[in-house]
Amino acid sequence: MGNHEFLSIMQTVVHYSLHFLAPGLLAFIFFRKEWKKAWLIMIATMLVDADHLLANPIFDPNRCSIGYHPLHSYYAIGLYFILLFFPRTRIIATGLLFHMLTDWQDCQWLHLLH
Repeated sequence: MGNHEFLSIMQTVVHYSLHFLAPGLLAFIFFRKEWKKAWLIMIATMLVDADHLLANPIFDPNRCSIGYHPLHSYYAIGLYFILLFFPRTRIIATGLLFHMLTDWQDCQWLHLLH
């Protein structure tokens, strides 16, 4: 296995671990009383990826989502940050912001792979 192939596999493992497992850890740390509910809500925030359906092609492994898709724009990220300040939207905001962080780190992998 070459270095490029190894990095590509690691990118996939890190990406999906951060999208599915890390929200569980965040839920347990920050929302301990209701961590299972918080984890499910954070997983549900992946619906934000519906904006990928607006792109052509829908999936491009060499495209950075941040700043490209509408719900991954810097304006949207600013809105998600504001939602942190309201208790009723804090779990959703945490999930959305962590999703953006995960997608941002994916963009960093692109620089390593190309």
